[in-house]
Amino acid sequence: MEQSRGSSSRLRFLLAVLLFELVSAAAAITRDDFPEGFVFGAGSSAYQVEGAWAEERKKPSIWDTYTHQGYAFDHATADVAADQYHKYKEDVRLMHEMGLDAYRFSISWSRLIPDGRGAVNPKGLEYYNNLIDELLKHGIQPHTTIYHFDLPQALQDEYNGLLNPRVIEDFTAFADVCFRSFGDRVKQWTTVNEPNIEPLGGYDMGYLPPRRCSSPFGFPGITCAEGNSTMEPYVVAHHLLFAHASMVSLYRRKYQAVQGGRIGITLLAWWYEPATTKPEDVAAAERMNDFTLGWFLHPLVYGDYPPVMKRNAGSKLPALTAEESARVRGSFDFVGVNQYGAIYVADDPSQLKRELRDYSADEATKYVTQPFESSRHQRGLGLRNDDAPWALRKLLEHLQTKYANPPVVIYENGAGHEPDPSGGLLYDDEFRSRFLQVYIEAALQSIRNGSNVRSYFVWSFMDVFEYIFAYQFQFGLIGVDYGAEGRTRYARSSARWYAGFLHGGELRMVAPDGSRASS
Repeated sequence: MEQSRGSSSRLRFLLAVLLFELVSAAAAITRDDFPEGFVFGAGSSAYQVEGAWAEERKKPSIWDTYTHQGYAFDHATADVAADQYHKYKEDVRLMHEMGLDAYRFSISWSRLIPDGRGAVNPKGLEYYNNLIDELLKHGIQPHTTIYHFDLPQALQDEYNGLLNPRVIEDFTAFADVCFRSFGDRVKQWTTVNEPNIEPLGGYDMGYLPPRRCSSPFGFPGITCAEGNSTMEPYVVAHHLLFAHASMVSLYRRKYQAVQGGRIGITLLAWWYEPATTKPEDVAAAERMNDFTLGWFLHPLVYGDYPPVMKRNAGSKLPALTAEESARVRGSFDFVGVNQYGAIYVADDPSQLKRELRDYSADEATKYVTQPFESSRHQRGLGLRNDDAPWALRKLLEHLQTKYANPPVVIYENGAGHEPDPSGGLLYDDEFRSRFLQVYIEAALQSIRNGSNVRSYFVWSFMDVFEYIFAYQFQFGLIGVDYGAEGRTRYARSSARWYAGFLHGGELRMVAPDGSRASS
């Protein structure tokens, strides 16, 4: 018995030593441990921060229309949002003080080309030139997204927007203006943000613009006036895939050799994990990763949609000709990923027995956990995203082994919080610092294991209008007082921690008492 207790004590001691060493190693990480040239940044997007929704010749996007019709959460709009259109100099100064290497932002299509095609708005051109110049003046790289959900309403009205292949030509013309106007200074371009989610929210479930769906599908409580949930998501994604390929082809043919930039695409990249170790649940998780990431990565790397999608969706999934396959294959210099954690799924083969199926039924899985959802409670929505750095590591390993280890930019990663309903401002967000620390550490571990990660961006630089939750779930390092007319900015503790790390401090700082602190 005494020998057993002694062995147990030694085991506990060894485990404690190992844990101490792991914590110490993590704490000792600095940005110098990352490869030379690795970029740290933070991001936003045009509709979510700019405001000035109808100023200086800007015309509505589908998001302006959607929010003005009262469909957004809390009936909110982004008419003013964080008002970055008027406060960009202040924001760039804050970025500089934080030590950002780069800022990710997007171009508002209907600000630059109000009617979606044709005349360029000189005021829109002036704003983005000023923003880019201000960033460069402060030593901050502009990472620019051409399309981040905000399609001009004019194109939606004229020919049903993303449902019509004509949109590919208009995407390309819009990109041409961007490359020609800003490409002498912008060296990192994203064509489309999250084309693997817009077709679902807007054309299957109908809870996002342009609110198209069909019975019996659609988000609970939503009745769409028009749409076809079984077909349209696949058609819209197909058009976005070829719009991306067309923009890349234009850039490579006309601009890249002279301007020296890189161009890629950014995908929403939740990691799907099996709910159990049963083979059918393991297969379901693999299938979900194919249906979400593979929907775009498989044609970009291999020239065709994933076999499981072709098998389950059948003729609803557009077929690629040999010429089309050649056009999309290899049309990227990097892959951007927006990663917030893991979703557990289980097999649900009964879905495939339905005569009428939408995209979700074609997946033949059921969600055991939901994105951003914890337990519901009396105050607030019960939203959070618990850290799961292992999900990022698995995602990066998946890209490494299945998709030939492409250059990867982590363009979104962050922790959200629900604001105080009494209007109090959140200054102490140590939970966010901890979340970012474990993900940055996971990114470094993946790099050491051979993953080709080039950059890491926090979502978001500042509080923004969130597309799903409006102002009720915030991710900002910099807080925004939406109750103040001037949209006052204030630094949260996570902003101070990130600044310390970017200026050479340890990933986990050492407190005066010798313990490991996060901010």
